[in-house]
Amino acid sequence: MIFELYIKNFAIIKDLRIEFTKGLNLLTGETGAGKSIIIEALGIILGGRGTKDLIRTGEDKSILQATFLINNINDPIYEEYGIDIAKDGILTISREINRNYQSISRINGKTATLAVLNQISSRLVDIFAQEEHQSLLNISNHRKLVDTFGNSKFKKLQKNIAHLYIEYSKENTALKDMTMDSNQRNREIDLLRFQIDEIKSANLKVEDEIDIENEYNKLSNIKEIGIGISEIVESLNGFDSQNYSTLNIINKNISIINRLVKYDKTLEPTLNRLTNINFELQDLNSELTDYMNGMELDEEKLVFLGDRIDLINELKRKYGNTVQDILEYKETINRDLEQLINYEEEIKRRKNKIKKLKNILTDHSMKLSHMRKSIAETLEKDIAKELSFLNMNNVIFKINFEKRDNLGPDGIDNIEFLISTNPGESLKPLSKIVSGGEMSRIMLAFKSIFAEHDGIPSLIFDEIDTGISGRTAQIVGEKIYKIAQNRQVILVSHLPQIAALADSHYIISKGSVDTNKITTNVTKLSEEDRVIELGRLLGGVDVTNTTLNHAKEMLQMSKKIKKNGKK
Repeated sequence: MIFELYIKNFAIIKDLRIEFTKGLNLLTGETGAGKSIIIEALGIILGGRGTKDLIRTGEDKSILQATFLINNINDPIYEEYGIDIAKDGILTISREINRNYQSISRINGKTATLAVLNQISSRLVDIFAQEEHQSLLNISNHRKLVDTFGNSKFKKLQKNIAHLYIEYSKENTALKDMTMDSNQRNREIDLLRFQIDEIKSANLKVEDEIDIENEYNKLSNIKEIGIGISEIVESLNGFDSQNYSTLNIINKNISIINRLVKYDKTLEPTLNRLTNINFELQDLNSELTDYMNGMELDEEKLVFLGDRIDLINELKRKYGNTVQDILEYKETINRDLEQLINYEEEIKRRKNKIKKLKNILTDHSMKLSHMRKSIAETLEKDIAKELSFLNMNNVIFKINFEKRDNLGPDGIDNIEFLISTNPGESLKPLSKIVSGGEMSRIMLAFKSIFAEHDGIPSLIFDEIDTGISGRTAQIVGEKIYKIAQNRQVILVSHLPQIAALADSHYIISKGSVDTNKITTNVTKLSEEDRVIELGRLLGGVDVTNTTLNHAKEMLQMSKKIKKNGKK
């Protein structure tokens, strides 16, 4: 459950902390006080998009944080995302919305992406806001709602169908791309053969690309190389007129050190080093002399290498940036050529594969449809039962199935919710028949069933009581209270019938931090304060003694209802 909510510099909220309890937590307050802002902040904490315009005027960032008490600390999802949950079950989710740089999300202090945040939060809280009415009116969501009640076998079949459909679509696309007339196919075959022959005749090897360029550079610069090597050999042997020789100087130094060693044995390492250097220089001199004597400009080879480089560059221009790319391209078009040569066989093979995939897809989709209809049958009964409890006794709720013409990644079913709210009326689409109050109760019926099904520990309702009053409001309140017996419920409401049933009641009010800015305050009400707030909900601006007595009576009645509900 949500243990604590902290909001700082968000919209009109300066600094706000709320400690929630188990059961039914109620938020009331005048319009514009910030009730829905609190729910919006919680939605952003749980992975919603937070925009910079929500930062309080004059501040650089908003800080939003929720602390949860987790029952199932061994849920594998926490290990999967590397989230450490202490034995006390505390989990903290925080969001920072920054004006000047990217916003940050953290779970137990560890930075997390919105995708990970949504995966975690979807197991903790379910938020129902007024705009969710529209999701229920949208036909495209009806199949998704039915599928929510599928078991593990259903989910596995659903996943298999999605994967099969991807493969089925790829094969159909490939077949469509292959379709061509014989003239077009022959032209394509000729082009591919020409390209393959052109690459093959070049007899390319990956190592050629470097070796040929190195050999070409050597031959085209052989004169400069010869001059350089000659200078090195002359410096070693002293061929100039002054007879300076590196080897002679080293030998002279060896003679000097050799003479001195007999006076100081510590010079022996120096003598050894000079001797080794002398041997190395003599070997180097021999190698460079042999290299220089073997140098010869091969004009014919130079021309051959130049032509070879031009050919490779031309092939690169056509088929790839490197020799490796060119060779890989040849392998690809070899396969394409083979397909075109065996065109009829390839077409036949693909058609057979598509037919096989379609048969499997159809079979799986029919099984999925059968499972959906079984789910729908149960769901219809459950919804009817819930609606009856919510004072919609004569309502007929029907989940209508129509078979689609084409296969899809989710099967073959088009699903639409139909309803008749009065005796004798025909079934009609949900969007064409229900009022705001009826829509609220239908949505509550779904949420009630979902709550039993998904086991999410915290539910949040933002003014689900829209369009209802009187006895219906009392019934809706009792239903919400019943849901709150097994999980935490946080509810924004303006109805006294619902407010009287709360386990914890918070009033949201406006306050002024200075002459220019309004802020939001929250106060957990005592039993006496609840009477006053309930009186305000009952009587509006003028709270009379009669209204207060009515409020006290409602609270007493709610205690009896709650006591009976716990039996």
